[in-house]
Amino acid sequence: MNRLRSLVFAFVFYSVTFLWVPIALLSTLWGPAGVRRTGRWWATWHYWCTAGILGIRTRIEGALPLGPVLIAGKHQSMYETMELVRLFDAPGVIMKQELAKIPIWGRLAHHYGLIAIDRAGGGIALRRMVRDAQAAAAEGRPVVIFPEGTRVLPGEQPPLQPGFAGLYRGLGLPVVPMALDSGRVWPRDSFVKRPGTVTICFGQAIPAGLPRTEAEARVHAGINALETRAR
Repeated sequence: MNRLRSLVFAFVFYSVTFLWVPIALLSTLWGPAGVRRTGRWWATWHYWCTAGILGIRTRIEGALPLGPVLIAGKHQSMYETMELVRLFDAPGVIMKQELAKIPIWGRLAHHYGLIAIDRAGGGIALRRMVRDAQAAAAEGRPVVIFPEGTRVLPGEQPPLQPGFAGLYRGLGLPVVPMALDSGRVWPRDSFVKRPGTVTICFGQAIPAGLPRTEAEARVHAGINALETRAR
């Protein structure tokens, strides 16, 4: 049954997505605001499909961060990347450079204001990421980073990548840790999804300006809060 649900979801969601693409391209005529509006429609459509077809819903714990703030989150599946667009006002999500090179999608991502990072680019890439994140924060938008650097399996707690410390220092903003458990129902390397509730837990804001080791330790604990609770 889960395989059938997953097949129906893929057909319905991506069929409408195919029709959505020309609308999204047209929305670039209205600048970032137009693209962000259509992006939120797309993310809402994704949620309706996941809830109605797959039986996957979201439960929020803690307060949604508002305004310019750095959100450091766990990353287990595609699910949360779509949910962040639905939940927040045009978040500046940091993504790997390879995604920005995808035809059409990369162009739309640029207009939306997603932040691409060349993970092999060293200091130059880090400075560019910080500059783009500062521009997003100046617009009043939240900036989102997955500080472990990639999707991980439920239970995994890898160390934070160095880019987080550079962004935290460069932005000078409070950071809100975000824990989640989407990998239980949306496995990283599997087509088949399972019904269930994804918990997204926002922790207490960590102030700006802390020493690197303290900030990293508090963020690491915060994004793994649900992993610890499950033990």
